[in-house]
Amino acid sequence: MVQNSEKSAAEETPAAGEAAPVRNKAKMAAKRLEKRKRIAEANKMSFILETGVRKFVAAEAKAAGMDVAPFLQKIVENHVMEAAPAGNPLAERLKAKRAVLDYAVNLARKVDADGDFDEHFIGNVMKKAAQDAEFNSLYQMAVGVADDNPKRAFRARAPLNQQLGRLIKRAAGAKSKRDDSGKIMRAQVQGELLSTYTLLAKAA
Repeated sequence: MVQNSEKSAAEETPAAGEAAPVRNKAKMAAKRLEKRKRIAEANKMSFILETGVRKFVAAEAKAAGMDVAPFLQKIVENHVMEAAPAGNPLAERLKAKRAVLDYAVNLARKVDADGDFDEHFIGNVMKKAAQDAEFNSLYQMAVGVADDNPKRAFRARAPLNQQLGRLIKRAAGAKSKRDDSGKIMRAQVQGELLSTYTLLAKAA
């Protein structure tokens, strides 16, 4: 009986060769995460502005309906698009991204003006946008699908989608909806450009 028990235990325990792929996958996932963190850190930039410059930029950003950080990002991207040679892939992708963001903001304002605001406003606006073939084409270009690098395109979706959500919320003059504990409430859907988005409420 003892021999049978030992045999059963051995059968239930993964062999060393079977466990190796699992360990390798975990190591690869950890390396990918570390690489993304390094890239994110490298992409962050800090610099000090003169007080007068900061106030001027802040006023310009407010007039444009934007926070200072995305406003400055837009200025830098504008420079890339203007300075890059004709047909430059990066400049073309940035132009597509700008078109996607502008389209979403204009659509959000229209939907809100039509009285169609509810807590799923971000998701509803994106659903309407996705029905436009030109928007879809620009979105694919903005995330770099044309570069024939599916992994990079997948990674590019997250920051673009986050930016879309923020701009759509701001276009409606809304705020994030929170539960009784103060936690921001989100919705998850399948088969849409935005798989996760923040639920909204009109600012008081």
